[in-house]
Amino acid sequence: MSECIDPVVGKILAGWRYDISGLAPEMCGDYEEHFAACERCRSRQRLHRGIDVGLIALASVSAGVFLLAFGVIHHFAPRHTLILELAALAGFALSALIWLAVAVATPAPMAVVDAARLGARRVHDRLPQEIRERLPEELRMKLTGS
Repeated sequence: MSECIDPVVGKILAGWRYDISGLAPEMCGDYEEHFAACERCRSRQRLHRGIDVGLIALASVSAGVFLLAFGVIHHFAPRHTLILELAALAGFALSALIWLAVAVATPAPMAVVDAARLGARRVHDRLPQEIRERLPEELRMKLTGS
Protein backbone atom coordinates (compact mmCIF):
# COMPACT_ATOMS: atom_id res chain seq x y z
CA MET A 1 0.00 0.00 0.00
CA SER A 2 1.28 3.45 -0.83
CA GLU A 3 2.13 6.05 1.76
CA CYS A 4 -0.12 8.96 2.64
CA ILE A 5 0.76 12.10 0.67
CA ASP A 6 0.31 14.31 3.76
CA PRO A 7 0.93 12.34 6.98
CA VAL A 8 -0.38 15.15 9.22
CA VAL A 9 -3.75 15.27 7.47
CA GLY A 10 -3.76 11.47 7.23
CA LYS A 11 -3.33 11.15 11.01
CA ILE A 12 -6.15 13.65 11.62
CA LEU A 13 -8.44 11.70 9.30
CA ALA A 14 -7.43 8.38 10.90
CA GLY A 15 -8.36 9.80 14.31
CA TRP A 16 -11.81 10.61 12.95
CA ARG A 17 -12.10 7.16 11.33
CA TYR A 18 -11.98 8.93 7.94
CA ASP A 19 -15.34 10.55 8.62
CA ILE A 20 -15.76 14.17 7.53
CA SER A 21 -19.55 14.07 7.24
CA GLY A 22 -20.07 16.02 10.46
CA LEU A 23 -17.75 18.89 9.54
CA ALA A 24 -18.89 22.27 8.32
CA PRO A 25 -18.73 22.57 4.52
CA GLU A 26 -16.00 25.22 4.66
CA MET A 27 -13.81 22.86 6.73
CA CYS A 28 -14.37 19.85 4.45
CA GLY A 29 -12.66 21.34 1.41
CA ASP A 30 -9.08 20.51 2.37
CA TYR A 31 -10.01 17.02 3.53
CA GLU A 32 -11.98 16.30 0.36
CA GLU A 33 -8.98 17.44 -1.70
CA HIS A 34 -6.79 15.13 0.36
CA PHE A 35 -9.14 12.20 -0.30
CA ALA A 36 -9.11 13.02 -4.01
CA ALA A 37 -5.30 13.00 -4.11
CA CYS A 38 -4.41 10.29 -1.57
CA GLU A 39 -5.17 6.71 -2.58
CA ARG A 40 -4.22 5.34 0.85
CA CYS A 41 -6.69 7.50 2.79
CA ARG A 42 -9.40 6.92 0.18
CA SER A 43 -9.00 3.15 0.46
CA ARG A 44 -8.97 3.34 4.27
CA GLN A 45 -12.19 5.38 4.18
CA ARG A 46 -13.83 2.75 1.95
CA LEU A 47 -12.65 0.02 4.33
CA HIS A 48 -14.11 1.81 7.36
CA ARG A 49 -17.44 2.45 5.62
CA GLY A 50 -17.55 -1.19 4.55
CA ILE A 51 -17.01 -2.31 8.13
CA ASP A 52 -19.73 0.07 9.36
CA VAL A 53 -22.27 -1.11 6.79
CA GLY A 54 -21.30 -4.72 7.49
CA LEU A 55 -21.92 -4.26 11.21
CA ILE A 56 -25.35 -2.76 10.55
CA ALA A 57 -26.21 -5.62 8.19
CA LEU A 58 -24.97 -8.23 10.67
CA ALA A 59 -26.99 -6.68 13.51
CA SER A 60 -30.06 -6.59 11.27
CA VAL A 61 -29.71 -10.25 10.33
CA SER A 62 -29.11 -11.16 13.97
CA ALA A 63 -32.26 -9.31 15.06
CA GLY A 64 -34.25 -11.09 12.35
CA VAL A 65 -32.96 -14.49 13.43
CA PHE A 66 -33.88 -13.81 17.05
CA LEU A 67 -37.40 -12.75 15.99
CA LEU A 68 -37.68 -15.89 13.89
CA ALA A 69 -36.55 -17.96 16.88
CA PHE A 70 -39.18 -16.27 19.03
CA GLY A 71 -41.87 -17.10 16.47
CA VAL A 72 -40.76 -20.72 16.17
CA ILE A 73 -40.68 -21.14 19.95
CA HIS A 74 -44.09 -19.53 20.29
CA HIS A 75 -45.54 -21.71 17.52
CA PHE A 76 -44.22 -25.08 18.70
CA ALA A 77 -44.50 -24.33 22.46
CA PRO A 78 -41.76 -26.60 23.81
CA ARG A 79 -41.43 -27.40 27.46
CA HIS A 80 -39.58 -24.28 28.71
CA THR A 81 -41.35 -21.85 26.41
CA LEU A 82 -41.21 -18.80 28.66
CA ILE A 83 -37.46 -19.04 29.25
CA LEU A 84 -36.72 -19.61 25.57
CA GLU A 85 -39.00 -16.77 24.48
CA LEU A 86 -37.37 -14.40 26.96
CA ALA A 87 -33.92 -15.44 25.70
CA ALA A 88 -35.02 -14.81 22.09
CA LEU A 89 -36.45 -11.40 22.98
CA ALA A 90 -33.30 -10.50 24.92
CA GLY A 91 -31.21 -11.45 21.86
CA PHE A 92 -33.43 -9.31 19.66
CA ALA A 93 -33.14 -6.38 22.08
CA LEU A 94 -29.34 -6.70 22.18
CA SER A 95 -29.15 -6.86 18.38
CA ALA A 96 -31.39 -3.80 18.09
CA LEU A 97 -29.25 -1.94 20.61
CA ILE A 98 -26.06 -2.80 18.71
CA TRP A 99 -27.72 -1.75 15.44
CA LEU A 100 -28.72 1.57 16.97
CA ALA A 101 -25.26 2.16 18.45
CA VAL A 102 -23.54 1.51 15.11
CA ALA A 103 -26.05 3.67 13.22
CA VAL A 104 -25.58 6.59 15.62
CA ALA A 105 -21.82 6.30 16.16
CA THR A 106 -20.78 5.85 12.53
CA PRO A 107 -21.49 7.67 9.27
CA ALA A 108 -22.66 4.43 7.64
CA PRO A 109 -26.30 5.55 7.18
CA MET A 110 -25.12 8.72 5.47
CA ALA A 111 -22.78 6.70 3.25
CA VAL A 112 -25.67 4.46 2.20
CA VAL A 113 -27.91 7.48 1.53
CA ASP A 114 -25.15 9.14 -0.50
CA ALA A 115 -24.63 5.95 -2.54
CA ALA A 116 -28.38 5.69 -3.19
CA ARG A 117 -28.55 9.36 -4.18
CA LEU A 118 -25.61 8.90 -6.57
CA GLY A 119 -27.30 5.88 -8.17
CA ALA A 120 -30.57 7.77 -8.52
CA ARG A 121 -28.72 10.69 -10.13
CA ARG A 122 -27.14 8.31 -12.67
CA VAL A 123 -30.55 6.86 -13.54
CA HIS A 124 -32.01 10.37 -13.79
CA ASP A 125 -29.25 11.46 -16.17
CA ARG A 126 -30.00 8.50 -18.49
CA LEU A 127 -33.73 9.21 -18.68
CA PRO A 128 -35.10 10.78 -21.86
CA GLN A 129 -35.70 14.51 -21.60
CA GLU A 130 -39.51 14.23 -21.81
CA ILE A 131 -39.60 11.86 -18.84
CA ARG A 132 -37.24 14.07 -16.83
CA GLU A 133 -39.54 17.02 -17.37
CA ARG A 134 -42.51 15.06 -15.96
CA LEU A 135 -40.76 14.52 -12.61
CA PRO A 136 -41.91 16.82 -9.81
CA GLU A 137 -39.66 19.84 -9.30
CA GLU A 138 -38.89 18.86 -5.69
CA LEU A 139 -37.65 15.42 -6.73
CA ARG A 140 -35.67 16.85 -9.64
CA MET A 141 -33.91 19.28 -7.29
CA LYS A 142 -33.01 16.48 -4.85
CA LEU A 143 -31.58 14.36 -7.65
CA THR A 144 -29.61 17.03 -9.44
CA GLY A 145 -28.61 19.07 -6.41
CA SER A 146 -29.60 22.33 -8.09
